[in-house]
Amino acid sequence: MKRKHWSWIGRELRRQFLLGIVALVPIGITILILVWIFTSIDNILQPVIQVVWGHPVPGVGFGITIVLIYLVGVIASNVIGRRLIRFGESLLAKVPLVRPLYASIKQILVSFSKPSKNGFMQAVLLEFPRKGIWSMGFITKESPVQSGKTQLNVFIPTAPNPTTGFLQIVGEDEVIRTDIPIDEAVKMVLSAGRVSPGEINDHLSERIK
Repeated sequence: MKRKHWSWIGRELRRQFLLGIVALVPIGITILILVWIFTSIDNILQPVIQVVWGHPVPGVGFGITIVLIYLVGVIASNVIGRRLIRFGESLLAKVPLVRPLYASIKQILVSFSKPSKNGFMQAVLLEFPRKGIWSMGFITKESPVQSGKTQLNVFIPTAPNPTTGFLQIVGEDEVIRTDIPIDEAVKMVLSAGRVSPGEINDHLSERIK
């Protein structure tokens, strides 16, 4: 009887310990990431701050950087700002190696910041990397071909880092179009599938039938 009692206590201790890990690890990792972001941004302007004040001032560099980013956004929202940005982009376009890198990074950021307007058009399911395995993808372009069918450019992101992935050029009949909102599909990729819209199973069931 005592052995069962101690065994029950041991199982409870392990269970509570695992629950503590599940609760604390995501919080700890999030805090570490935030601290790393804060420190990295803060260190950008610390050399200048040290020259002005004579010593580092924690937090000032981060605050100045955030204000500068906001001001750039304000400037970019008006006509003069857009012209300045286009002028800067034209200068970058003249540098052979910088041009494709800048264009790729900008397109990815625009796709995720305004997916429904300037980037991803629709979330789809596609058999990738082989038949029988379905992946979440995003239509980035639709092009009619001479045969009368529609050709789709589909970006298949890697999880949980959706800024990298694979580009597939497929026919209309090779994908399952879904009504899943872009932001919900992106959440699924970012969570590595833990957050999964229920509509996916419905679409797959209909395709299998």
